[in-house]
Amino acid sequence: MAQKYYAVRRGRQPGIYRSWPETQKQVSGYPQAQYKSFTTAAAAQAFMAGRAPKTNTPTTRSTAVVSPQTPADIVVYTDGGSRNHGNVAGDHVHQDDPAAWAYRIELPGEIVTDSAGEWGATNNRMEIMAFLRALEQLAKLDQTATRIQFVLDSQYVLNAVTKGWLAGWKRRGWKRASGPLVNAELWQAVDQLLPRFQHLQYRWTKGHATNQGNVYVDHRLNQTMDAMQANQPTAAHSQVTPKSIASAKPKPAQPQPAKPADPATVQKSVAAIRAMLKKTNQSD
Repeated sequence: MAQKYYAVRRGRQPGIYRSWPETQKQVSGYPQAQYKSFTTAAAAQAFMAGRAPKTNTPTTRSTAVVSPQTPADIVVYTDGGSRNHGNVAGDHVHQDDPAAWAYRIELPGEIVTDSAGEWGATNNRMEIMAFLRALEQLAKLDQTATRIQFVLDSQYVLNAVTKGWLAGWKRRGWKRASGPLVNAELWQAVDQLLPRFQHLQYRWTKGHATNQGNVYVDHRLNQTMDAMQANQPTAAHSQVTPKSIASAKPKPAQPQPAKPADPATVQKSVAAIRAMLKKTNQSD
């Protein structure tokens, strides 16, 4: 078996690795990762230094972020929200403020959705929860090797994943440069899941506008908040719908043909009318 040298020029920890599992941890889910495999250490070192290797044609593995030209097999929409009960601008979220998250996973043959609520949670926390729960569901569905596109309206989540914020927080011990990292436990869970996925791409969409997938998850999480009751725990309510049914337009109601009247009923009505007319004539 030929020797392999995996050169990671851009990743969580750049360097040269001898196995793909080690390499995958450094590049999967990392924004714009750059890495190639070589059969000699010299070629790998040349790649790390930005020089073209003199020998060997490198074998390139696909990056974790699929190029925009590559169609995705699965599209995922996520959203989170929190309702403010008249709080002063900049004030903390109150414990009686409802919040919820929702996701919609469009698989080739079916659509999987889920949503749940939480009291006193911020909008950002719900956005992270939606993203995290979607990743967990995709892993349960054994879709870690599939080309997946996430469509989000949260710049916060997108920047954390695509601009290296997540890696920076991790290097600092899950802290921001300016202080504590809110929802650090959620980001740690996201960081553990992302390396399992081989082909992820991300797209931002304007919230609550014309993107039907985004409009759906927004509507779904608002339904969850509408159903929340004070002092009552909330739970996720997943749904699996065949895609043909989910995308079908409702048919307009068709007029039903009138049923023939019962003869006995008709005779009784006629007799009653005759009796009323006879009584009226007698009174005249």
